[in-house]
Amino acid sequence: MTLEDHIPTLRVARPSDDLDRLLPFYRDGLGLSVLYRFEDHQGFDGVMLGREGAPYHFEFTRARGHAAGRAPTQDNLLVFYLPRRPVWQAAADRMRAAGFAPVAAFNPYWDRDGVTFEDPDGYRIVFQHGAW
Repeated sequence: MTLEDHIPTLRVARPSDDLDRLLPFYRDGLGLSVLYRFEDHQGFDGVMLGREGAPYHFEFTRARGHAAGRAPTQDNLLVFYLPRRPVWQAAADRMRAAGFAPVAAFNPYWDRDGVTFEDPDGYRIVFQHGAW
């Protein structure tokens, strides 16, 4: 068995009310690629974003006729650990260039060595300058 046999593929899935508003955040700001998009699959529209070959991807869906609403708290986070400063800085700069300004983290721990950005649905990502 190889290491790849032991690493599961992770899909983070959540609903949204406006997939097109999310795309610039995750595609342009986070730097992910659109892997797949579908419309009216049993009443759902969706988009999957990730990096080819990466063991994770994100799926955002919209259920026709159903409101998803905003994130329940400001502490709903996806954290990306980026230990090399140039890579961390480039990630934050790419998000800013896509038109997204940093926000203060709900938990000040994340502001010490990281930078937080909020997507149009109120969910947040953190670029943490450090190793996990």
